[in-house]
Amino acid sequence: MTTIRFYRDHGRLSGFTCSGHSGYAEAGEDIVCAAVTSALRLAECTINDVFGAGAPVEIDPETTRIKLTLPPRCPKESDCRAVLQGFLLYMTELSKENPEHLTVLEV
Repeated sequence: MTTIRFYRDHGRLSGFTCSGHSGYAEAGEDIVCAAVTSALRLAECTINDVFGAGAPVEIDPETTRIKLTLPPRCPKESDCRAVLQGFLLYMTELSKENPEHLTVLEV
């Protein structure tokens, strides 16, 4: 199962971690993992490459864990948080369609 945890700082989205394989299908054939990966990469590229936030991204290929955290002060902070909100909403809907393969938590 893939688990995505969205973090809040004083009530505002501040980042996420994503880990695990959804188990929908074999690696390379898994449409749930593909949807998560595609949305995650879009969010990260928009936050860092378009808005220039400089949000650090940690990737651990052994555990399949990816973490992104907005810096305390970043350019276009409200835009970056809007991207995180869109990612959260999309992942929440995807988890409703695939509850045995994807869990979304807000912590």
